[in-house]
Amino acid sequence: MNLAGLAEKAGIVGAGGAGFPTHVKLNAKADTVIVNGAECEPLLRVDQQLLAVRPKEVLDALAAVVEHVGAERGIVALKEHYHDAAEAVSARIANYPKLSLFKLGNFYPAGDEQVLVHDVTGRLVPEGGIPLNVGVVVCNVETLLQLAETLADQRPVTEKYVTVTGAVAHPVTVRVPLGITVCECIELAGGATIEHFVVINGGPMMGKLLPGVDEPVTKTTKGLIVLPADHVLVRSLGKDMGNMLREARTACMHCSLCTEVCPRRLIGHDMQPNKLIRIASYATPCAPDDTLTTAFLCSGCRLCEYACIMDLQPWKLNALLKEQLGKKGVKNPHHNQPERAHPCYAYKKFPIGRLINQLGLCAYDVPAPLGDAGRSFGRVELLTRQHVGAPSEPVVEKGQAVHKGELIAAIPEGKLGANIFASIGGTVTGVGPDRIVIEA
Repeated sequence: MNLAGLAEKAGIVGAGGAGFPTHVKLNAKADTVIVNGAECEPLLRVDQQLLAVRPKEVLDALAAVVEHVGAERGIVALKEHYHDAAEAVSARIANYPKLSLFKLGNFYPAGDEQVLVHDVTGRLVPEGGIPLNVGVVVCNVETLLQLAETLADQRPVTEKYVTVTGAVAHPVTVRVPLGITVCECIELAGGATIEHFVVINGGPMMGKLLPGVDEPVTKTTKGLIVLPADHVLVRSLGKDMGNMLREARTACMHCSLCTEVCPRRLIGHDMQPNKLIRIASYATPCAPDDTLTTAFLCSGCRLCEYACIMDLQPWKLNALLKEQLGKKGVKNPHHNQPERAHPCYAYKKFPIGRLINQLGLCAYDVPAPLGDAGRSFGRVELLTRQHVGAPSEPVVEKGQAVHKGELIAAIPEGKLGANIFASIGGTVTGVGPDRIVIEA
């Protein structure tokens, strides 16, 4: 079985949060493979620590991917201040003739695939495109580690590394079984240090507020950030669209600062959030050549909000426009190939330190050391959709005994998806279209 087949069999998907099935990404030809070790979301620590402690496995997997897709080179891209990771990779990478290390600056969003491709290779991904359009495959660090484990002993994906941080007693990065609860993860970090809190699943910029702590860990869970319920970031994420539009109508100065920092704009895409936010005041972008469909080019990075001196949220309007246009059957018509990046690109990168300060997270920007769960878990809920594509189809029945690593839900025939495996041994106590419950 080739590398793509092994990835498909093991249920590997993009572990950085996107969840795209890795076997599909590997069924391609490219001249460059980039390991995305930027981990540009504040407070998250998974990838940099995995590169520091398990560099050989990541490099072995990268070399295998380079060979599989017929690439000329593989590049490990990480931030220059991830000293432990850089030293660990540098000490071994000479053993791999086609591999090299590239150090990124400490800015946001360095880990955005299209920004990453430009910074590492100088190439510009077309509007609405993907790295493969310019001959590049991008893989997450943990994704490659999972691939290395599959290559070593055909181990399927049953666990996930997660940074648990924020208002917790002992911030930690820990490997846990898929399907345990967010509450159990918080307990591994010594519990919340405040009574009234909420949890962000993912990073503070592109993460989502969770409805509760009983939500299960999935293949794309990267970080869990515990914050006071009245924290400024929580209020920002929870602001409804009506309030945001009213604020934009009364407070927008039409200064274009949001467009000045937009990462997509800086790599040559026709993304101008300052024009779209005019809709709140004038019900139109106000220029005959401008169209609502440019909202499709928004990556949702939220940087526009933190450039705005009035704390407006163009990204939220863009998300609404994409949703409403999609419901009407409108697809992204923008596929232009940029000729060049912004001439001041290098000087418009948004520093992480400034961002952390604006997010109100300075007190939580602390180490989250890599550790072990140190305990077993008696119950898991495994969602049948933990990836891009169709939900997996259960292949087990209620009352059935299963062992850890046994296939419990398979890719629907002819569909994009990923296999799901039991993350603990035990008895299946619930089977539904959206989840499978196993109790030890």
